[in-house]
Amino acid sequence: MSIDLNDYTVIKEGEAEILMHAKNEVFFNKTQVNNRDMSIAVLRTFISRREQEHEAFLSKRNKSAPRALDKNVSLSDLEEKPNDSDMNIEKSNEKGIEEKFNDDSCTTSEESVKIEGKVRGELKPPRVLEALSASGLRALRYAREVKGIGQVVALDNDKGAVETCQRNIKFNGSVACSKVESHLADARVYMLTHPNEFDVVDLDPYGSPSVFLDSAVQSVVDGGMLMCTATDMAVLCGGNGEVCYSKYGSYPLRGKYCHEMALRILLACIESHANRYKRYIVPVLSVQMDFYVRVFVRVYSSASAMKNTPLKLSYVYQCTGCDSFHLQPLGRTVSKNTSVRYLPGFAPVVPQECSDCGKKFNMGGPIWSAPIHDQDWVTNILADVKSMKDCYPAYERISAVLTTISEELPDVPLFLSLHNLCATLKCTSPSAVIFRSAVINAGYRISGTHVNPLGLKSDAPMDVIWDIMRCWIKNHPVKAQPADQPGSVILAKEPVLQANFARAVASLSKAQAKKVARFLPNPERHWGPKLRAGRQITSKHISLLGEEAVNGCLNDQDSERDAKRQKTEKSNDTDAVAES
Repeated sequence: MSIDLNDYTVIKEGEAEILMHAKNEVFFNKTQVNNRDMSIAVLRTFISRREQEHEAFLSKRNKSAPRALDKNVSLSDLEEKPNDSDMNIEKSNEKGIEEKFNDDSCTTSEESVKIEGKVRGELKPPRVLEALSASGLRALRYAREVKGIGQVVALDNDKGAVETCQRNIKFNGSVACSKVESHLADARVYMLTHPNEFDVVDLDPYGSPSVFLDSAVQSVVDGGMLMCTATDMAVLCGGNGEVCYSKYGSYPLRGKYCHEMALRILLACIESHANRYKRYIVPVLSVQMDFYVRVFVRVYSSASAMKNTPLKLSYVYQCTGCDSFHLQPLGRTVSKNTSVRYLPGFAPVVPQECSDCGKKFNMGGPIWSAPIHDQDWVTNILADVKSMKDCYPAYERISAVLTTISEELPDVPLFLSLHNLCATLKCTSPSAVIFRSAVINAGYRISGTHVNPLGLKSDAPMDVIWDIMRCWIKNHPVKAQPADQPGSVILAKEPVLQANFARAVASLSKAQAKKVARFLPNPERHWGPKLRAGRQITSKHISLLGEEAVNGCLNDQDSERDAKRQKTEKSNDTDAVAES
């Protein structure tokens, strides 16, 4: 294939290389290297787990096969048990019966081996669908870097993007050509017409993934993986609550925990779409990085397990005066003997006014209130990343995120901000170690969160949190505030719990104790979202792309205009000479 490389820029990421035209014709964002590296790490672990699960299934099947054989033989013995009159005949034919039994057992053994071979043949290399491929970089990295992967199908609804993807597939050699195929298709239609066909479906749209979810949950095989990105953070974090409700079916709240709430809204939305087809999801990893959220969930089919969905969802009550928030579970169960009844959740969990400061509540949700990570998966992914650090261009960033996630409390939804607590009370902030120690000494658990370096997850109720802050202020007095302020109302109450601020052993996580970097700065300026493909770059995009990049594009555009103008003028002069 002959390509004039002067018209293109060669971009290398991992083991893949792509050709990008100087114009903004096909979308590419260097920042998403974190996203692609994290996806490759999860995909490697998924393939390993898939093989382990298959081996466990075969082992279980092989153990049950001899039992079934013994049962069949016993039934045959009972049916053919001779009476006294036939005893002599049996003795004379004993040898023949033994030979017949041996022949039957050999046949059964051969059939067992044949069945086992058939089952083993069913585990083919996983098929991956990248529903919105653009340049195809992600699909190429999957094919070249993930061992044991099967076919990778890259889709796009833009003809130019498909041509670019096909060019990049050929540019990456025989491995890419044998594994990756690119199609011009609407991802929604393609996934609907290929149900239960892909082991992994990857959704990474420009904006909201909501329009793709219904078809995506149908295209994944039972036990497969759905990877989904949402970049419309302004909507998910409460900037436009009504828009979020129309897209995701949940109402967001604006709080310090809004980015984690965005993750939980996306998970609740995926679960809602899955339930329509008697399916449910199990999150293995959910991350908020840079300017987007990314979730990795396994999709299973089970009409009975699907009934547990209301137990995993909750509404959120957020006080408008202080940082108190409370969760209202959507459903509950009542067990009697072996039967389980599913009932609506008890309500309300809060009074009309906040018991801490007396202000009203805002209500948001429903959100996913079950765990958003599988800690066993996180541990395996992190170990894999550390063992192959040279294979990940964004190793430092993704290892830092995974380390923080591995230390989160898995069963505590949302989090508090220590600085916000102090802002409500107008007091100086205790150090995180002191506050953590007080919570631990009170008999509760506490951890950080990967979403916010100042966030703290704890299973301590809000009245305990405020009691700790009241005890802190007794030792660090504050100026008097107006009586109607939330902080004044909170401090007017005497603490029920006497906080102990002595340094606790577990006040620092293992990563903090080892001084492992957990929140890294961006590697370069303008590390964020980029323009949608096809849009003309103007001076107003300096904040996104940087002054140097914008000026370079503007100069190229001016040069093209001058060249076109000169060509037009030259053709006009030629026509005039010809007419004369």
